[in-house]
Amino acid sequence: MALLKWQPRPVTALANDGVIAPGERLPWPQTTVMGVQHVVAMFGSTVLAPFLMGFDPNLAIFMSGIGTLIFYFVTGGKVPSYVGSSFAFIGVVIAATGYSGKGLNAHIDVALGGIVICGIVYVAIGAVVQAVGTGWIERMMPPVVTGAVVAVIGLNLARTPIQNMAHSHFDSWMQLVSILCVALVAVFTKGMIQRLLILVGVFAATIIYIVLTNGMGMGVPMDFSGIAAASWIGLPHFHGPAFTASATALIVPVVLILVAENLGHIKAVSAMTGEDLDPYLGRAFMGDGIATIVSGSAGGTGVTTYAENIGVMAATRIFSTAVFIVAALVALLLGFSPKFGALIQAIPLPVMGGVSIVVFGLITIAGARIWVESKVDFSNPANLIIAAITLILGTGDFTLHFGTFALGGIGTATFGAILLALLLPGQKKKQAQPA
Repeated sequence: MALLKWQPRPVTALANDGVIAPGERLPWPQTTVMGVQHVVAMFGSTVLAPFLMGFDPNLAIFMSGIGTLIFYFVTGGKVPSYVGSSFAFIGVVIAATGYSGKGLNAHIDVALGGIVICGIVYVAIGAVVQAVGTGWIERMMPPVVTGAVVAVIGLNLARTPIQNMAHSHFDSWMQLVSILCVALVAVFTKGMIQRLLILVGVFAATIIYIVLTNGMGMGVPMDFSGIAAASWIGLPHFHGPAFTASATALIVPVVLILVAENLGHIKAVSAMTGEDLDPYLGRAFMGDGIATIVSGSAGGTGVTTYAENIGVMAATRIFSTAVFIVAALVALLLGFSPKFGALIQAIPLPVMGGVSIVVFGLITIAGARIWVESKVDFSNPANLIIAAITLILGTGDFTLHFGTFALGGIGTATFGAILLALLLPGQKKKQAQPA
């Protein structure tokens, strides 16, 4: 009942410079543009995850918009975050369905059932946190753990742009050009252009790519045929879940990774904004869990708070929750527009690779910032061991196999960090001492 009585806080306070707090917003035209930038930031991953699992990307975009609105209302509009397709589900969904990697997943309904149950468990964890507080979560996941998990997310993702998004020497150089475009915008511009560094950087790098490839024949030309062929309006393909014990057993453990991700993300945003968001942690878990249930019930992927968008917030210093309302509404519209999806997917792979390197780097630094803001004492051997092992397990993608279930690098790093924090209690006592 308390959740039903919860009223979201309207974002009405205007601000034009400096750090834009969650309860503030820019004028609506600028807020709208910032919302579009967040859509672009999440688009690559939110489309890639369903592709890898055999889900409909347009539906995933649509459900990410629905999920973000759910998250906003459940948290009362106090936690700035976008929710999109979670990569944590990829391995277990493929294992549960035997997906071959081509076309629509023939057993998508089985995967959806596991995703829905996972969301229900996630909501239950959130309800417990909201009822009894965050103490037990924080005992399991002190700042040394959450900082390491957030950093690992960025480091683990780094292999994707570096190994898979540059297929030639030209592509590698083009990635560096893209990185440089974003860096120059970040350092040498001011005002809204600086705040739109991701969009402006992508646009500038794409223009350079077109000149060098389509104009001068130096690489693979940008392909516009998909944009021309795509329809302006098209319905996503909805699917219903089917519940099986085997798929549920494989998929539900992902909830622990989602908890760690969400906790780490909120800690990162708290550190960047200076606002204590811990009282809303239970609601954030419930919002994310409800969004996952709704998405899985309609045929979408499991969702999570998005690291890419936290990277954008870190770069722009705009934490207004109003931006995410706009981003969610834009995602809803884009879910019905295959044309826009084709436009985003037409962005050259090395350009997106270069931008991804920047964004994933910002995510990693956000994890390090948790350590700094929380004054984690690395002269304490326990803290040092926890952080060191977690970073290497996640970065190296250390995988454990339990029959048909594979726990990948982020999962092993997350569980490893939690277990080490429980086994090495000395880190808690020392960490509490004044710096």
